Amino acid sequence: MHRSDSVARLALVGAMQEELSAVLALMQDASCETVAGRQFWRGQLNGHAVVAVLSGIGKVAAAMTATVLIEKFQVERILFTGVAGGLAAHVRVGDVVVASELLQHDMDASPLFPQYEVPLSGRARFEADPVMTQVLIESVQQVLPQVQVHAGLVISGDQFVSSASESRRLQMEIADALAVEMEGAALAQVCRDYGIPLAVVRTLSDRADDDAHTDFSKFVKDVASHYSVAIVCEFLRRQAT
Repeated sequence: MHRSDSVARLALVGAMQEELSAVLALMQDASCETVAGRQFWRGQLNGHAVVAVLSGIGKVAAAMTATVLIEKFQVERILFTGVAGGLAAHVRVGDVVVASELLQHDMDASPLFPQYEVPLSGRARFEADPVMTQVLIESVQQVLPQVQVHAGLVISGDQFVSSASESRRLQMEIADALAVEMEGAALAQVCRDYGIPLAVVRTLSDRADDDAHTDFSKFVKDVASHYSVAIVCEFLRRQAT
């Protein structure tokens, strides 16, 4: 989808208010429009036309938000920022994961289709945009040099993974998964269908284990929200005006 009548617009999407509030605070000339129960904020950030919105939590909410962004607001790229639970042994709380591909870990239409494959799509894994992904990695390295950044598979499902047993099961079944969350793969499926570039960056708030629920809220407020706005601003700085 291309628009010739105005500047290409980037959508900035988060799942929770804390994750996006710092971005909203920096937007200039912001105006709000409510669609499908969501507040879409249009304005300028670092000289770029952006639309910022909370997706809500879960795959259906994320897919609905992405569809409205593309159909009504005609965004040409989507950047999702948020938090996730770490799965791989080498990732730690406070690390940042940039998704190179995304998969729905709770998609299972077997035996009609292979486990994890989205029926009628022919695939289980949906790629993030490689150019946006590389810019995100460089942005994290620039503004958060003390933070370890990883790139790879992020998995999504309609479940807050908060037990060590469930975390171990996912690690065993999807060995290359770096992190688990609740929205990214749904966004990736919608964006693939529309041909819209997507990038997803997640700060690891917990280890998706028995302590996940106690770590989550405080981390989002005290750490992840600050990481998100720093990464987004650097990402925009690196874009051509």
